[in-house]
Amino acid sequence: MKAVILAGGKGTRISEETVSKPKPMISIGSMPIIWHIMKTYSYYGVNDFILCLGYKGPVIKEFFSNYALRMSNVTFDFVENKIEVHNHIREPWRVTLVDTGLETMTGGRLKRAADYLDNETFCLTYGDGLSDVNVSKVVEFHRSQSKLATMTVCKHISRFGILQLDEKSLVERFVEKPIEEGSWMNSGFYVMEPEFIQYIDGDSTVLEREPMDRAINDRQLSAYKHLGFFRGMDSLRDQMELEQLWETGKAPWKKWETLPAAPITLS
Repeated sequence: MKAVILAGGKGTRISEETVSKPKPMISIGSMPIIWHIMKTYSYYGVNDFILCLGYKGPVIKEFFSNYALRMSNVTFDFVENKIEVHNHIREPWRVTLVDTGLETMTGGRLKRAADYLDNETFCLTYGDGLSDVNVSKVVEFHRSQSKLATMTVCKHISRFGILQLDEKSLVERFVEKPIEEGSWMNSGFYVMEPEFIQYIDGDSTVLEREPMDRAINDRQLSAYKHLGFFRGMDSLRDQMELEQLWETGKAPWKKWETLPAAPITLS
């Protein structure tokens, strides 16, 4: 199964950090937040990634092109003109970097990446949110619902869009701006069928607007209720709080040093 990560936005609300790099490359600990997201998916056996690039995309390309060197001890022998790599760390990843345009909206970015999905069920998330969500359970729930899309939701704690759900966990209403505390909020960890992309018109389409409204009208959007941790990095304050959780060993999303979960299999 593939995971699409939207990593092309400018991150204007955290411009202090994004002057020189895209938002997904802001560090938590010594590694960019997109790495933390990928490690989370990898824990559940999702290791094939499609990154939708835009603003300062070459920074992300350079990170992955130098990843093996960055993660290993290295000897540079200038006399012999050779490089010796020690304790080489190999991630089980396949990473496809797709230039989806500088001004393209979230829906447009997904549509531009469609050719790399191989017409299969896929995961989708944003490059700036961390969670301890059980990806395997989200995929299992998605399959049980037989809908085109599943959105992971959590209790409203910030500015993110909220949802009204029916008794079968189908989404009845999606509001991009919150209206009341305690409502369900989009936490951005989706599972989708490739047919969902038919709801996206083009580059100017915002994923969270027309496509979601169309899916709701067709009763094709389900909600997986996640009661655990989620935090979007939307400001320097968010970044500092995530950093503190990481540095104090209290990061709920860090599961990959325990035994890996059973990998997701397509049926």
